[in-house]
Amino acid sequence: MNELNVLGEPLVPCSYDPLTGFFRDGCCRTDDEDVGTHVVCARVTAEFLAYSLSRGNDLITPRPEYRFRGLKPGDRWCLCVLRWKEALEAGVAPGVVLACTHQRALSAVSLEQLQAHAV
Repeated sequence: MNELNVLGEPLVPCSYDPLTGFFRDGCCRTDDEDVGTHVVCARVTAEFLAYSLSRGNDLITPRPEYRFRGLKPGDRWCLCVLRWKEALEAGVAPGVVLACTHQRALSAVSLEQLQAHAV
């Protein structure tokens, strides 16, 4: 894998438990089929999960048919960059793991915004 993170370094996996990423390979990699651009490796919070649910994206409820156990606060998850930006504007953006966040995130948010939420 020769994809880079927002720091210009090799992209590091975000989470294997729960297994995340558009490709469900643990990394916040993307391609043209990833319409949501799942590139921000976030450490989710209760506030963010409630916000996401209120916006129609239930990340809490287990979905065994998709091998998804549901997220809980503290889990790492590859978020759509525009959802993270929306949460930022609403004051509920979760923390970001910069080494695991794909450089494509910089097409929608600034490095400074991400660094301000780095965990």
